[in-house]
Amino acid sequence: MDRRPILLFTVLLASTLSVSCAASLFKVKPVTELPALPTNSTNVSAGGIGIRVAPLLTDEEAQELFEANVPIGGVLAVRIEMNFEGGAPIELKKARFKVRDNQNREWKLLSTKQAVSRIMKANQVFAYNPYSKKQFEQDLHAYSFDTKTPLNSGHRSGFLFFQTPDKRPVDNTAKLTLVIERLPQPVNVALN
Repeated sequence: MDRRPILLFTVLLASTLSVSCAASLFKVKPVTELPALPTNSTNVSAGGIGIRVAPLLTDEEAQELFEANVPIGGVLAVRIEMNFEGGAPIELKKARFKVRDNQNREWKLLSTKQAVSRIMKANQVFAYNPYSKKQFEQDLHAYSFDTKTPLNSGHRSGFLFFQTPDKRPVDNTAKLTLVIERLPQPVNVALN
């Protein structure tokens, strides 16, 4: 009996499975395709920094951008842009970013890794290739706002990810405020 067809089939099946498992868990849109901040973004100036905060993403916009239902996982993606207006460099790693709701509850700032875990849990992804999870983390990290390096020229933009206080889905009807502390001046920006 000729074993070549069986061997060929096995090799094709193995290569197909390895390719399908090596892709990202969710198909995140490339950062280069992210549109500019909308004109109805909120602008605030605070001691040498211009801050623009985009309106909250709708469920459909989040689904299109991250191919995952981010709000259902209790994760709020806030798009922010900071422009250096002059003066001494701003140490963003000392800044504290918070979201408060109308009940004065504080929403926790998530790292990219924590946001990925919340999104996966909410979308009931429990069996996966570790490489796929790592790829999703890298794709989502490309969107995140860099708080590690000082802001000393130009502008920086990205997303900050926050978790609802009770880990329930995001309620877009709640009045939310972005609070940034430990900058030259504290900042409060209404998100909706």
